[in-house]
Amino acid sequence: MAPPWHGLAPLLLIFSSVIWFDFSFGASLSTPGHSLRRPMVFPLHMSSRNYSVHRHADSLRRHLLQSKLSQTPNARMRLYDDLLSNGYYTTRLWIGTPPQEFALIVDTGSTVTYVPCSSCEQCGKHQDPRFQPDLSSTYEPVKCNPSCDCDAEQRQCTYDRQYAEMSSSSGVLGEDIVSFGNESELAPQRAVFGCENIETGGLYSQRADGIMGLGRGRLSIVDQLVEKDVIDDTFSLCYGGMDVGGGAMVLGRISPPPDMVFSHSDPFRSLHYNIELKEIHVAGKPLKLNSGAFNGKHETVLDSGTTYAYLPRDAFVAFKDAIMREVHFLKSIHGPDPNYVDICFSGAGRDVTQLSNIFPAVDMVFSTGQKLLLSPENYLFRHPRVSGAYCLGIFQSADPTTTLLGGVVVRNTLVTYDREDDRIGFWKTNCSELWKGLQFPDNSSLSLSNSHNNNDTSVPAPSGLHLNNLPGAFRVGFITFDMSISTNNSNSKPNFKELARIIAKELEVDNSQVRLLNFTTKEDDYLVRWGIFPAASANYLSNITALSIILHLKENHVQFPGRFGNYQLVEWNAEPQKKLTWWRQHHTAVVAGVITSVLLGLSAMGIWLVQRHRQRAARGAYEPVDAIVAEQELQPLRM
Repeated sequence: MAPPWHGLAPLLLIFSSVIWFDFSFGASLSTPGHSLRRPMVFPLHMSSRNYSVHRHADSLRRHLLQSKLSQTPNARMRLYDDLLSNGYYTTRLWIGTPPQEFALIVDTGSTVTYVPCSSCEQCGKHQDPRFQPDLSSTYEPVKCNPSCDCDAEQRQCTYDRQYAEMSSSSGVLGEDIVSFGNESELAPQRAVFGCENIETGGLYSQRADGIMGLGRGRLSIVDQLVEKDVIDDTFSLCYGGMDVGGGAMVLGRISPPPDMVFSHSDPFRSLHYNIELKEIHVAGKPLKLNSGAFNGKHETVLDSGTTYAYLPRDAFVAFKDAIMREVHFLKSIHGPDPNYVDICFSGAGRDVTQLSNIFPAVDMVFSTGQKLLLSPENYLFRHPRVSGAYCLGIFQSADPTTTLLGGVVVRNTLVTYDREDDRIGFWKTNCSELWKGLQFPDNSSLSLSNSHNNNDTSVPAPSGLHLNNLPGAFRVGFITFDMSISTNNSNSKPNFKELARIIAKELEVDNSQVRLLNFTTKEDDYLVRWGIFPAASANYLSNITALSIILHLKENHVQFPGRFGNYQLVEWNAEPQKKLTWWRQHHTAVVAGVITSVLLGLSAMGIWLVQRHRQRAARGAYEPVDAIVAEQELQPLRM
């Protein structure tokens, strides 16, 4: 886990460039090695208030213009990955002609969309191949001009982003056609994006290809689409729940549900997406805090790119104490990382749907008096090392005036960033199921009802997958897939042990989980069946892990070295967890009981024998009555 906050003083030492009319503000990104707790990053350079004034004038102009037109279309896009397992959510974006696909982190705290460039001098290995401008017939570099920083040759505009956790991205700016997928009714649009030449830190090591900037700024993908009048000035995000992941994103307007809770968002106060949080209630009781406890410099910041939530010291202490009073019957345990003092509890059970019967409800009260109910999954994360244990996903902020709400707070919550009306709406729903309501392009607007089931944890299939291969909501016991391999040399067969290690690395599982089930051969061709099994400590694959594996297989993200020849995925299948027999479920306990009984029996017998020997020794030796006893000489008594 990365430190929860680096402090504002260190932030001031970090350089952040402002490029091409982009009044940037910080974003928070995680590294794979520190994905459990991401640092908060705040702006190093703020735009002038005039930017907000001009933005509102433009918004008013567009609002008057669009009131005379039919409703603009939406870009409806799936979300993948999981907030706590990966540290982020991604969506798919296609750039160029023909389109090149990328998995981008959706981040409301970033204002630039960027992907690795084919000319990158220092870029890590990511999910997809790098963007190749030469292969796109519609790509154009953004030529150097007085409004941007330029490269050494003074030919092309550049960008540079540096983040507080010491990661950075820099490169050149280009313009090309951006597509949002065939499930979106919004047509492809030209947009400016960054083509990376250098990555460092977490950006270098993460699996995702890059960032999709949704913040307020001229380079933001939202601002660019709004400037073109192709979408309304609003977008929505919906993150899946604990152990489920996935979700949905909509660029453009949707019809808000009647019971959606709104908070005012003040762009004049901060370019961050902020809300007016007034109070927090735990089990119906307000925390005893000074008025304005959450009314800091930026108000309460909402950032989709941050994993957890951070409260000022007094608020955090009051929240922690209130939670601990309500769950005093649970055992307090150490957190997963000894370098940090986490507040964790064991004994709550593995069933997420039952957590609300153990942990208290939490309400966020806005200045309007409306309340947003937080379920336990909105302030807890599962302990990765102790079954049935959970830890607080809300931490203390180093800045006594800063409140930041990350993605954990809005899991299974539709969040609408209504920038046109300066408000942010919240609506509790099952985000993994919400996508079903977004798939119909003939809907002029999305109407949502509150007939969902919050306990439903079924997982949406990734794009292109068939639900009959992953039936319903069941526990995946293991996954099998058949792979056709054509070798280059008929005299040598593939090194299956090495292949297994490569597959484990590509699918991000342990080597022990990948097993060769069988294979058949015909001349230089092999048909190999592999199995992906749960880790040694688990009985099944989690839905997140299973979908991640299937997505990697389906989209051909498993890459073998060229020496193995040509290969192709034939088919895959997800097998449900087999119901164990009584003996399989209890054989360990039975064997342990038998061994214990035998040991106790042997111990009892040994104790009895020892006691018997001691009793005989205590009575002493005896002789028969008629036995002859040797005469003994009496010693004289000395006076």
